[in-house]
Formats: sequence, C-alpha cells, structure tokens
Amino acid sequence: MTAESQTLIGKLHKALAQVPYLPRALGLVWSAARCWTLAWGALLVVQGLLPVATVYLTRQLVDSLARAVSSGGDAQSLRATLLPLLLMIGVMLVARVLGSVSGWVRTAQAELVRDRVAELIQNKCLELDLAFYESPEYYDRLHRARSDASYRPLALLDSSGSLIQNGITLLAMAAVLLRFGLVLPIALLASALPAFYALLHQSQRERRWVLRTTEDQRRAWYYDWLLTSGGSAAELRLFRLGSYFQAAFRELRRRLRLERLQLARHQVLVGLGAGVAALLIPGMALAWMVWRALQGQVTLGDLALLYQAFNQGQGLMRSLLENLGQIYSNSLFLGDLFDFLALQARVVDPAHPSLCPTALRKGIHFRGITFRYPGSERPALRDLTLFIPAGQIAAIVGANGAGKSTLIKLLCRLYDPDAGRIEIDEKDLRDLTLAELRELFAVLLQEPTHFYTSVAENIRLGNLGVAVELSEIKAAAQAAGADEVVARLPQGYDTPLGKWFSGGTDLSVGEWQRIALARAFLRRASIIILDEPTSAMDSWAEIEWLRRFSRLAAGRTVIIITHRFTTAMRADVIHVMEEGRIVESGSHQELLARGGRYAQSWKAQMSQ
Repeated sequence: MTAESQTLIGKLHKALAQVPYLPRALGLVWSAARCWTLAWGALLVVQGLLPVATVYLTRQLVDSLARAVSSGGDAQSLRATLLPLLLMIGVMLVARVLGSVSGWVRTAQAELVRDRVAELIQNKCLELDLAFYESPEYYDRLHRARSDASYRPLALLDSSGSLIQNGITLLAMAAVLLRFGLVLPIALLASALPAFYALLHQSQRERRWVLRTTEDQRRAWYYDWLLTSGGSAAELRLFRLGSYFQAAFRELRRRLRLERLQLARHQVLVGLGAGVAALLIPGMALAWMVWRALQGQVTLGDLALLYQAFNQGQGLMRSLLENLGQIYSNSLFLGDLFDFLALQARVVDPAHPSLCPTALRKGIHFRGITFRYPGSERPALRDLTLFIPAGQIAAIVGANGAGKSTLIKLLCRLYDPDAGRIEIDEKDLRDLTLAELRELFAVLLQEPTHFYTSVAENIRLGNLGVAVELSEIKAAAQAAGADEVVARLPQGYDTPLGKWFSGGTDLSVGEWQRIALARAFLRRASIIILDEPTSAMDSWAEIEWLRRFSRLAAGRTVIIITHRFTTAMRADVIHVMEEGRIVESGSHQELLARGGRYAQSWKAQMSQ
C-alpha cells in the first residue's frame, strides 16, 4: 500500500470517527425547531427533484424543436414545442419561489437553534461548580464551545440539507445517465475524489490550528476587553497603559492573522491541485459524448440531455463530497460543544438526600477540614475544627490569605473539602440537596455582583422564591443602610442602576455594597454570612449600620468575616485564623486579656 493510500485511509478513518456527532447535532436542531425542520425537509425533497425535471424537459424541448425545424415550422409542431417550454418556465418559477421560502424557513431555524445552544451552554455553566473556574483548560473549552456554537450547528444543518438535496438530485440524475451505461456514473465519482481528499486534509489542519491557538485567541479577546471596558478605563488612563495593551493586542493578532493566511494559502493550493486533477476525467467523458453524437448514436435531444445530466451530475457529485467534507469539518468543531456539555459537576446532590433542617437549632460544626484549591499545592485550610452555636454572632478575623473566605465557600458548598466534614445540626452537608442547603443562607460576598436593573429588582433578587412586597424591600434597604442611598436617586426604588443601559445611575463601591446587603437581608434565612460587610463604609456609617444590624440579627446565626476590629468586637465570639487554622477564640475582652495575636493586631490598628 502506498503512502498516499495510507494517508487517505487515515483521513477517512478520522472522518468516520466524527459520525456520532451528526445525529446529535441533528437531534439538537430537531429539539429546537421541530415544525420548521419538517418544512425544511419537505422543501429539500422538492428542490432536489426540480433539476432532474429541468434536464428531462430540456430533452423534450430540443427534440420538439428539431422536429419543428425539419417539418418547416408548421403550427402543429410549434404547438408541440410550446408545452415543454411552458413547463420549463413553470419549473424555474417554482424553483425561485421555493428558494425564497427556504430562506425564510432557514432563518427561523437559525434563530431557534442559536437560542437553544446558548441556553444549553448557560445551563451547563450554572450547573458546574466553582472548581472548574480555577482551570485554564475549562476556559479554553468554554471559549471553543461558545465561539463555534453560534454558527456550527447551523452550518452543519446547511451541509446536511445540501447533502440530502444533492443526493436526491444525483440519484434521479443517475437513473437518467444509466441509459448510456455505467461509464458516466463511475466517471462522476472518480472526478470528485480529489476534491474530497482536499477537504478532509484542510479540515484537519484547521482543527489542529484552532486547538493550538485557543489560549492565544482568548488572550487577544482579553486585551480587547481591557481596552474597551469601563471597569479598566480609569487605570488605563492614570497609568498610561493603553498603548502597552494595544501593542500586545496588535502583536498577538498579527501572529494569528499570519497563521490564518497561511492556512488559507495552503487551502487554495490544495484545492487548485485537486481541481486540475479532476478536469482530466470530465474531458475524456465529453469527448466520448461528442464522438457518439458524430456517429449518430444519439439524437440532438439525447445529446442535450446527456450533456446537461453529466454537467450537472459532475457538479452534484463534487458538491455531495464537499457537503460530506463540510459535515466532517463542522462535526470536528461541534465536538467541542458536545464535550463541554458533557462536563460533570463534582459538587452534586446525594443519591439519597437527608431531610434538611428548615432552621438552625444546634449549630454549625467544621470537623478536621483540609482543602486545596484546584491546581494549588498550598492548602487553604489545614485540619480546621470550629463550632458555631445556633443563634450566635461569630466573627472570623485574620490576615489576607488566612482562609476566611474559603471557610464560607465550603459552608455554602461551592466546593467540597478534601478531608473532614461540615455539619449543620449534625448532618453532613454532602447528605443534603444543594437547593435546600443554600436556602438556609443569606450571603454577602466580598465582591458582590452589580445587577444592572432597578433598585427594587436588585434587592428582590435576594428572595425570588416568594412574593415580596415593596414594603419588605424598603425594610431590607433600611436594615442595610441602603435607604439613604435610594433617597438620593432620581426615581427612588425604580431607578435603573449601572451605565450599561439608557437612564441608568451608577453607584460608588460602598453604595453597591449596601444594595447587596439589602439583597442578603431580604432572604429571611436563619444563617447570615457577611464577608467584609463594612469594608467600603466610613467609620460613621459603620457605627450606624452596626446599630441597625444588631436588631436585624436577633435570633439568627451570623458569621461575619472582617478586617475591622470595630466590627468584630460586637460579635459574641471572635475566631482568629492564621494559615488555614483557628489559632484563638473568645470574646473581644477575653482575647485582649490573653495578649495573643488578636490583642497585638488590635493595639496596632488602634494606634494608627
């Protein structure tokens, strides 16, 4: 077996490996646009038969014209010519109308499929746990899935539709050509094989390039985002970073562009070689057709039919193999989408969940917790043990990187510990469903999300599961100290926030934090978790907020992560963390009397 044959067989083997993606992609299209897909299929069948009708009518028209010429153009022969002419015009008109209708059906399909794919990707992103967001490989997969998802299923649909339509036409055309023997169908197949080989070869080259440059593509997107985002606009100007990131973007895009052009040049050369090789067989077939006509073995109508059938058949065979190549190419890229959708979350509901408590009655117990973030060698928590009784306000203090926020992420089961267990009322978190567990918590994260909706909706997002009155939203805002912020806004609680959409009003960091606090307070949860709740407040605002919060927290279990001792000192118990462990616990006065790390930090902070 020659090296060329082995290469072709290898490429065909890889092509067949992508076949399982075809029914999955078509199933995706079917689930998104069932009725439109049925209409699309019916149009494919009719449009596939119309070219054969045109070829057949051409033979009748040419033969009737030949008879009319030989008879001197009498009325009867002219009338016989008129019928196939009118039928040909009718077929062409129907083809034009169906082409327009097909475009309309195609647009409807495209919109529905695009929305369905976007929804599938969003659902998967919401399903996966936070550990995936620690991995560059995850972002590579997400980037490839999102970039291809907008058009690959639709391109596959187009290719499959063309394959079906061209296949129908080709089968009907082959029936016409078989009257002249097997030579022409065999010639058609042989003339298209070089083009098919070129398509497989180029698809695999492009696929390898996309896999190799995914991270560079994402980095170019990141540079573009930095240069155009409002969040980075101030620092780009203050530190004159615009030209630096522009230069990095230009260099990266220059390299990617040159590599893409090299791919395109290679595609042109391979395609040109395949085209030249394919011309030899059609030339021989045409010469054979002319020779038979000169021998009188076929009529002029047969010659016209034979020429049109062979000419269209060759084009159809080439298109058919091109469609197969395109299906293969699109299936390669759709593999990224289906691989992404096949990712499995690690933090999942138990097979047989325990009954989740509706309110905390005993307390929260961390037992021997050890945890490392994915890809990190250093443990964020090391053999940590901590008990927080129900109804207690507990403050957790410590230096940056001590593991305070990690403790909260594990409690909310955004991650699972590597060792140890976390219990709520003596029930392991992993034995409870995620939805029921998280209903127990009202959480303010250190960097809360800015939702660009109205003030009222921003706060209402904290408790979508129940009907909430405006009076309750106002009460939550007052408890968080956000009512003063709302009073200064032009439309009060109806004021749109953020500058992304027209009419919006932006807030300061501290004001956004108060809106997020109100959102957390509205949740009516029995456990309140606050990560640096006063970090963006001045000392006067902090005193007023603490006064309001102490009333709100009555009867609830509260965990406050803070760097501010003025906030921590109001807790029932203060836990001091260092290098992933609890090193001190006690009330404010007890810790000061002990003279340990807390007392030293207190004195240092108060002396400033």
